Amino acid sequence: MTGIRDFMRRQSLIIDRVGWAVTLVPPDPDDSTAAFAYTVGLTAHDHPELLIAGLNPAIAQQLLNDLAARVYDRAERFTHGQRISDLIAGYDATIVAGPPTEQLHPGDAFARYGQRQVRLQQIVWPDQAGRLPWDDGYAYLPATQPVIAHP
Repeated sequence: MTGIRDFMRRQSLIIDRVGWAVTLVPPDPDDSTAAFAYTVGLTAHDHPELLIAGLNPAIAQQLLNDLAARVYDRAERFTHGQRISDLIAGYDATIVAGPPTEQLHPGDAFARYGQRQVRLQQIVWPDQAGRLPWDDGYAYLPATQPVIAHP
């Protein structure tokens, strides 16, 4: 249990200093689940935690930090189905709100705040043609970018 306590303590230090932390969850090669990342700390300020799936961890962390800074520092609010044109160069991302799934489960946020307190918004990224996972012709398999909801 010392490892978990140390992790939570280090995470708390980051949240105290920045306002949130980002947790990276690697893919599970045994069941082909996608990597994902999510914020922890926005719940304490009555904002949804942000989540993104299927990207390189460094890119996911950067995108989450960019959007979390807008939420935390400028109190920006995003709505279900909202397009964000200035997050990913040359593409529109879409925000969806919904419950966690078996694949996209923000365990650290739930451990810190309780599952009933945590709200989620996912940043959904398009393929190179601008199509999203729920669009016909999306270039990637559904397991590449699982989603918590459709707009």
